[in-house]
Amino acid sequence: MKKSFYSHGKLLLTGEYLVLDGVPALAIPTKKGQWLFIEEIEGDDMLWQSYDENGNCWFETRFVFDDDGIKEANTTESDVSKTLIEILTAAKVLNTNFLSTKKGYKVESRLEFNREWGLGSSSTLINNIAKWAKVDAFTLLENSFGGSGYDIACAQHDTSILYKRNPSKPLITEVEFDPIFKDHLFFVYLNQKQDSKDSIKHYQSLPLKDFDKAESTVKEITNNMIACTTIESFESLVDAHEQIISKIIKTPTIKSTLFSDYTRSVKSLGGWGGDFILTIGTLEDMNYFIDKGYTTVISYKDMVL
Repeated sequence: MKKSFYSHGKLLLTGEYLVLDGVPALAIPTKKGQWLFIEEIEGDDMLWQSYDENGNCWFETRFVFDDDGIKEANTTESDVSKTLIEILTAAKVLNTNFLSTKKGYKVESRLEFNREWGLGSSSTLINNIAKWAKVDAFTLLENSFGGSGYDIACAQHDTSILYKRNPSKPLITEVEFDPIFKDHLFFVYLNQKQDSKDSIKHYQSLPLKDFDKAESTVKEITNNMIACTTIESFESLVDAHEQIISKIIKTPTIKSTLFSDYTRSVKSLGGWGGDFILTIGTLEDMNYFIDKGYTTVISYKDMVL
């Protein structure tokens, strides 16, 4: 019998970095996500295949199970293999019945978006494996990759959410974020993937000067963004948010670094320095970014679930 699991991709619209310390953040699931297909086969090992958005198999290996745990049949483990073993082993710790029987498996992970885009290739995989293993996805994330968990929440929801990290269990509130000016919102890929772990390490190494003030202001901005009815007000909120985070993480805004002559607002999403940014303007305005070599431009309606 073939099983299938699906998880949505993610974007963090507000509260980047601060979400790690319990500041409520506005997060939105994307239309594209990742599938995981599991089929029981003859044997007692696991054939793992990973496919990209074009249906090309970009990774394949075979795992074997013994008393020492999960291992790659090939003696030379790749970074991808090590990551998979880490997640599968963490899932087995949470549910000792997972992968405990002498069965063979063929596993296919199938992405719907480019894995370089930073839309959650790891979080969607972790959430799908958690479903397969019948364990809590937030705990599995904490025991493997780490992070705030907002991406796991997006994987599990079909609507925008307010996400607040808590020591025991995250607080997740579904919200209606469907701005009437969404035709003026676009997502532009910066042609480089941002390492989430590096972003977290950088943030956690900084002294949280003025954190309390930033926390209250970002909360207010997030609530105002959800209720916003004009593009002018939304741009003001975006600009204010960018300045607050820039000051906290001691990093220039992406607009001041790359797009200082763009006349409208630009906002980083998630870890600063890579992946997607939110840009405000008309479809014609997006030629500004295309002319600079940032050719992956996706409209709000095509990106957001």
